[in-house]
Amino acid sequence: MSDLPHENDQPDPLDAFEELVAEETDRDPDLAVIEAGSRTLRTQGGPPEADVPARPADPEVDRALREVETELATRWGETKLEPSVARIAALMDVMGEPQRAYPSIHITGTNGKTSTARMIEALLNAFELRTGRYTSPHVQSITERISLDGAPISAERFIETYNDIKPYVEMVDGQQEYRLSFFEVLTGMAYAAFADAPVDVAVVEVGMGGSWDATNVIDGDVAVVTPIDLDHTDRLGGTPAEIATEKSGIIKQDATVILAQQPVDAAQVLLKKAVEVDATVAREGLEFGVVARQVAVGGQLLTLRGLGGEYPEVYLPLHGAHQAHNAAVALAAVEAFFGVGAQRSEPLDVDTVRKAFAAVSSPGRLEVVRRSPTIVLDAAHNPAGAEAAAEAVREAFDFTRLIGVVGASGDKNVRGLLEAFEPIFTEVVVTQNSSHRAMDADELAAIAVEVFGDERVQVEPRLPDALEAAITLAEEEGEFAGGGVLVTGSVITVGEARLLLGKG
Repeated sequence: MSDLPHENDQPDPLDAFEELVAEETDRDPDLAVIEAGSRTLRTQGGPPEADVPARPADPEVDRALREVETELATRWGETKLEPSVARIAALMDVMGEPQRAYPSIHITGTNGKTSTARMIEALLNAFELRTGRYTSPHVQSITERISLDGAPISAERFIETYNDIKPYVEMVDGQQEYRLSFFEVLTGMAYAAFADAPVDVAVVEVGMGGSWDATNVIDGDVAVVTPIDLDHTDRLGGTPAEIATEKSGIIKQDATVILAQQPVDAAQVLLKKAVEVDATVAREGLEFGVVARQVAVGGQLLTLRGLGGEYPEVYLPLHGAHQAHNAAVALAAVEAFFGVGAQRSEPLDVDTVRKAFAAVSSPGRLEVVRRSPTIVLDAAHNPAGAEAAAEAVREAFDFTRLIGVVGASGDKNVRGLLEAFEPIFTEVVVTQNSSHRAMDADELAAIAVEVFGDERVQVEPRLPDALEAAITLAEEEGEFAGGGVLVTGSVITVGEARLLLGKG
């Protein structure tokens, strides 16, 4: 048991939490942080290992998985879209509507969707529900996208699911103007795998947008909208309001909507849609939110206010204020799913909530993968995500010298991303990943020079060389000087770096 005060010991849990913080911060601030974190870590055993599967050990299974990946790669990629749910609806029809076999929580937004989905999943699992989680893109293995009970499905099950739905996919391909896309087929696989399990609830992240996203053949009991910002503007619109219009498509009749903090114009659009379909709305900062947060060893210690009350002493093994807000959104979503605030007034069991959050992992989200020097991976790929990551690095790490390794996609606001990281990077090594979408390293370098100046930019087109160069730069002031490396710019860059650094 934690030796922090519990709600049964004090009439007001928040008062107890604040007394603890005051007591500790009267001492050396650094010692207060260490003490608050170590108490929680003794209880929870530290942050979990991230669940990113490696290639199958069995050569035959690996060969079969590669065949499936090759077949999927012949279809439209995730960046080539024909905005319609006609094809996925046709697939669901011939498959017998597997997505209707379970209730669902549907998640859209610009940033934070995957981390929020993982937190929702962890909470549902802690309350002994069987879950299916569908998220994208993957960090290393395509099988990460479809999870059952908190773990990616096995390669064997992934192959079996693909082969099961392949005849239906081919049938729909022959009937439609365009073949089903890569993402549409994976969505069909996820919904089929969840029905076959079967799961008690599906946690589904949109691929892009909302209204015409392939996932939107479900009617989510709970619709979650994480913070909206400018991304995919060529497809979703050039303002937060235009983007919100598209993303509001996941809000269905009589659903409960959990809104993270939003730009005013985006919030207006989302609230209008909720009124149109008689949805119930809970807003971060009003009906729920983060009451207090404190940096702790390996993460942070939170007090969250949910729809049913306050949850003190919640340890989250993820860094940054943005992850605390994701946690508040996830908690409210699960409360709404269980009817807290509607059918029931009492909060969820606080010890179960604490246990769930302490078990959360989010690969590639300020993930420390090596020490001496410390190497951190973060999949920020737009300015808003980069700003959140930069602020979290300032808060959680004490780097005296931080080297950035940046490999970005050519269709992103790369200048905005680099500008967000400029204040925290001593130098930046620009590179490119293996994707056809990757921005050419020299083109990226030209932008980086304009942002950082020529003396702070190094170009290494090959990612292994970029990592080696960054590690060398980080170590220039000596082994104990506090140098670090942050690899960022794209989920693909982070995934490839993760493999090169021996993870998965």
